[in-house]
Amino acid sequence: MKIKGLDKLQKTLKKAAWAAADADGDIGTVQFDPNDPASIAQAITSMEAMVDAKFDGSENNLLIRQMADALKEKSREAILERAAAARLKGSA
Repeated sequence: MKIKGLDKLQKTLKKAAWAAADADGDIGTVQFDPNDPASIAQAITSMEAMVDAKFDGSENNLLIRQMADALKEKSREAILERAAAARLKGSA
């Protein structure tokens, strides 16, 4: 029995491992006004663009796309949580 496609799988996994190592650390910094929904939305959009730039050229690698999407969601949640915490602190 001959298994086909292992070379492609190995290449995909190597690229995904490289991308994961490359993404470990600081991707970028955004600033926003926690009381301004438009500012928060712009911060999220900017962070998503930074993630896309970090993984540029890997659009065809499903594993890397999934990592990028997860990182975007985690970053989005972090921005929203920071904004909410800042608003609560400001109203106290």
